[in-house]
Amino acid sequence: MDRDSHSEDTLSTMVLENIKNKLIHAFRATGESRVNPQDSGSTVRPVSISRSYQANEELRRAQIDGAITWLRSELLEMRSQDLQLAQTLLGLNTEIQRLRRESFGGVEVEGEDQQ
Repeated sequence: MDRDSHSEDTLSTMVLENIKNKLIHAFRATGESRVNPQDSGSTVRPVSISRSYQANEELRRAQIDGAITWLRSELLEMRSQDLQLAQTLLGLNTEIQRLRRESFGGVEVEGEDQQ
């Protein structure tokens, strides 16, 4: 179970990093397309536009990092709930099997071991 959990962690991290890179690339392309039309008439960008672009880029990155952090926490919560549900189902299955044995006086119930 620990090995599976580690594999899921690795896979989740890889997926989230991929999403992060795609979002950064998408926002970078969007930001560049907004700035480039202003630059078409001159070769030097005004300092205020450059600073504004940098600030917007940093804000976008912070928002992306925040979104990824939220996704990561949601995935961890879902994994925790999944494990709790699995434990509950195993407990219910054990209880059902015990009740079946009691109700049939210890006689093997056909199909009991098939689950």
